Amino acid sequence: MSIKTPVEDVTIRKLRVGDVFYVSGTIYTMRDQAHKRILELHMEPPVDLKGAVIYHCGPIIRKINEKWTVVSAGPTTSSRMDKYIPDLIRKFGVKVIIGKGDLSEKVVTACREYGAIYGIFPGGMGALAARSIRKVLGAEWTDLGMPEAIWKFEVEKFGPVFVVIDAHGNNLLKDIKKTVEKNVGKLLSSICSD
Repeated sequence: MSIKTPVEDVTIRKLRVGDVFYVSGTIYTMRDQAHKRILELHMEPPVDLKGAVIYHCGPIIRKINEKWTVVSAGPTTSSRMDKYIPDLIRKFGVKVIIGKGDLSEKVVTACREYGAIYGIFPGGMGALAARSIRKVLGAEWTDLGMPEAIWKFEVEKFGPVFVVIDAHGNNLLKDIKKTVEKNVGKLLSSICSD
């Protein structure tokens, strides 16, 4: 499925865990320090987050002839930002978080209550992500350093992104973990009974 930014609630409600989507439009990179600055230091975000797609990424970018070029833009571990995500969704209307790894039940609840999703971009594919970035539109809070700044990218068919937490309260990674634990239990029982 293709989604365009800013993302509307009706689009988010159609996506379910296990779905794959691609993003076109504007996305923002954010990591620990930008989340902290917005929510703990109570600074207004320098970009409009209503209907936004936030990508947990510390891109590698170089400047060639006064133009920024993205070399690599792989995802960073989203659990580092876990405590901030529910408030970003609730206070600012963020609709899509993209990163890697599992997130807490608090994030699942916020996604369900406010109509947002969390998706995983495959790790180790930073060059693929960079190819989807058509233009660097700018950077905010560069005083935080290149990886921690908020980068504004124009993207086309950015993905694949796999929905792991949907707006209906489902968490694919939690479900997989339960299945694995159940199967390991069965396996151990069969081994011990022999």
